[in-house]
Amino acid sequence: MTTFHWRLPTRGDGRRANPALRGRGGFGPAAPTTIATDLRPGVFGPFDDLAQVVNAAELGGFDGVLAPYDPLGEESWIVAGAALRATRYSRVTVEFQPAFGTPVYAAKVSATLQRHSAGRLNWRIAVETDEAEARNRGDRVTGDARYARAKEFLTVARGVWNETDVAAAGFAGTGFDYAGEYYNAIDGGFRGILSGIPFPTVYLSGTSSAALDLSAQAGDVHVFTEQRDGIDSLATDLTERATKAGRDVRLALELPIIARETEAEAWARVERQWGELDRPDAANDHRLDSTRWAGFAALGYDQPIGLVGSYEQVAQQLSQYQALGIDEFILAGHPNIEEVHRAAEHLLFLVDSNRTLAREELTA
Repeated sequence: MTTFHWRLPTRGDGRRANPALRGRGGFGPAAPTTIATDLRPGVFGPFDDLAQVVNAAELGGFDGVLAPYDPLGEESWIVAGAALRATRYSRVTVEFQPAFGTPVYAAKVSATLQRHSAGRLNWRIAVETDEAEARNRGDRVTGDARYARAKEFLTVARGVWNETDVAAAGFAGTGFDYAGEYYNAIDGGFRGILSGIPFPTVYLSGTSSAALDLSAQAGDVHVFTEQRDGIDSLATDLTERATKAGRDVRLALELPIIARETEAEAWARVERQWGELDRPDAANDHRLDSTRWAGFAALGYDQPIGLVGSYEQVAQQLSQYQALGIDEFILAGHPNIEEVHRAAEHLLFLVDSNRTLAREELTA
């Protein structure tokens, strides 16, 4: 069964093309006063808007949500914790960079979140963050050294997590020991109620040789982003590296989408938003083929290339990715509440036939 996640907004939301003008969630300008304006200032905060998106994703049939790492937005760990508390079945992926804290601390926080969510937490490690932003938070590790550190981070986190309570009486001398370039642990490990909990599924990303090697050796799922020339060779490369390492790494793809009943409606939406930006180029200049469009970054999306078209066209393109071995998708769209409903109601069942019966039962 294909797995679908929705990327949560952590820096405001809304209909405007310019992210700075999106006022939902407490970011951007104040909402204009209208006859429908809520006259109770301070009653609802930014997490009320996020909660609606999370709720819409779960009720619509998405398998999970992603709380992205965003230095200028809401803290992903807090967003993830709130999403886990607000859902019953959705998996919640928290994206963070290894300098967030020690791997032991990250594991301890996650063990508690796993206990409180029946094991629904995933990790997505943000290794290739902006170097200037990294310096702002005191992180001096750069280049491929970031991948070496990330590998040690995962080794230590898994080590202390999986260390069992061998000695029922007294915990001394039964722990995990590790001496590396970036981290050390002596007699570490979770015992008692924190032991025996499933470790979070680890999502990694990147297209460099160091990134693919890290996923092949230590990742559970590798998240690709669409490239102008496609991701065929990258997917093959990663699969070969994982096979050589004796591992099976699942493949995922992160994509922004604009999908409507007809192709004309979808492109009309693109043109309306493009017209807000006062750019010298045309939206059509960034069209790569019938559905792939490389203008999403101009509209404030994190990924520049995504899909535009009718629900059937977008579903067909997603099915082509499935043929490459992609079995997980992370979709994005704004305004989030409206777009997650559209995708859930009109798109998911077209890609994954296993969802058709459930949809028919819901609409009967």
